[in-house]
Amino acid sequence: MPRTVHCEYEKREAEGLDFIPWPGELGKRVYAHIGKNAWAAWLAHQTMLINENRLSPMDPRHRAFLAAEMEKFLFEGGADKPAGYVPADAP
Repeated sequence: MPRTVHCEYEKREAEGLDFIPWPGELGKRVYAHIGKNAWAAWLAHQTMLINENRLSPMDPRHRAFLAAEMEKFLFEGGADKPAGYVPADAP
């Protein structure tokens, strides 16, 4: 039987993650309070941030930026798109 959590992003009961997805206290908070669908939405947003801002996951400053954006996205009601972002399917 899958683990369930009250997802703070979706504001409902949801299937929980299978493992802690990020190091430290933020990762533990995500594991305890975020569901799989919300995590998938974050991963899509994170990919867009990495591509649009040309971030490197190896750079400590970029990881700190992504952690702050993750917290905003999952726990504070959303995060902004990068300035000038145009979705690939836009005309």
